[in-house]
Amino acid sequence: MTLTVVPDISEGRPELDVLATYRRHFGGGRASVGQLLGGMVEVGSSGAWIDVQDGRRYLDFGGYGVFILGHRHPVVTAAVHRQLDRHPLASRTFLEPVTAEAAAALAGTTPGDLDLVHFVNSGAEATEAALKLARIHGRTSVITTNKGYHGKTLGALSVTANPTYQDPFRPLLPDITAVPYGDAGAMAEALSKTRGTGVVILEPVQGEGGVVLPPPGYLRAVAELCTANDAMLIVDEIQTGMGRLGTWWGIEAEGVVPDILLVGKGLSGGVVPIAALVATPRAYAPFAKDPYLHTSTFAGSPLACAAAAATIGAMRDEQIVQRAACIGAHLLREMRLACAGLLPAGLVEVRGRGLLLGIEFEDPGTVGELALQLLERGVLSCHSLNSSRVLRFTPPAVLDDDEINQFLSSFSAAIAAL
Repeated sequence: MTLTVVPDISEGRPELDVLATYRRHFGGGRASVGQLLGGMVEVGSSGAWIDVQDGRRYLDFGGYGVFILGHRHPVVTAAVHRQLDRHPLASRTFLEPVTAEAAAALAGTTPGDLDLVHFVNSGAEATEAALKLARIHGRTSVITTNKGYHGKTLGALSVTANPTYQDPFRPLLPDITAVPYGDAGAMAEALSKTRGTGVVILEPVQGEGGVVLPPPGYLRAVAELCTANDAMLIVDEIQTGMGRLGTWWGIEAEGVVPDILLVGKGLSGGVVPIAALVATPRAYAPFAKDPYLHTSTFAGSPLACAAAAATIGAMRDEQIVQRAACIGAHLLREMRLACAGLLPAGLVEVRGRGLLLGIEFEDPGTVGELALQLLERGVLSCHSLNSSRVLRFTPPAVLDDDEINQFLSSFSAAIAAL
């Protein structure tokens, strides 16, 4: 048998025109964005850093909430390597111990009786599974929130209240109502019309909506309204969970235990994609009774679950949740001080919780300019899909003092250059 030697492309193939290949195989839009950002090609990562092909390094304060442990955390990568060498994908015929270990570890972090775990591959898939589970219970009238973001597959898109993404794909799921986020009165009115058939889906803090924090007591009020109107509650913690807000889960702040909790992004440890739905026994009962009602070939693979279990272990051992709270409070304070001292034009607010931070301007163009100014100074940030006026920062909780100071210095210089 002749073995084919596959070249190592981890540092990029010098002969490959990546920009032209993107344009040919992914389309002009993605290529244009890459060209706008200098045509840089990322080839490596470690901790809080991204390496590009020309040798430069960028401090990663973007990442869309995935890298709470930074890039290639040694505990997670070691677990994935071991599992890859042993048993990366299961037959789905027998029981498999790594998947069970990951489910137990995840359930051990959630409040109340959120004990039943359904692994999937992405946050959007978790949303789809939750909507299907609610439908089995007869909850077909869905209430979402304006600027809420829950994914772009068809069901998830139906509850992602943004016409820019929805309109090209209509008709979407029927009987969807969007209400203002943070407005308990509007939620009460909507729920009153869906008694016994309602399900609410919302985020503890809107991430893609522009780092929108609800008023105190809002989550608790929504949970109580759901109980009063015999509605189910789905809380989407795909971005806010796993320590991102300085607590394991955003719902902890108000002692809320929803029927269904959605998990993603940070659960992967930044190594292997994985997400999950976690539910109470009552909510999960239909899936528990018939495990073939909702399935996915690659969901809950041993490889991904090894990453998830290792991630939760590393977060506990290294006090990542506490670090996120401490570092986040420091960054927010210093960012606000920098803006107060420099008074950038059109600034609305610097806000956030934990390591989910945002800066809002009156003009979306200023947001783009700030992102480019930061990029010139070696810092990556992320735009907000549902709010063009907010630049978001989702840094890892493994930052050291030098990295924190480097970001703050770059941020202050970028603000001054606006």
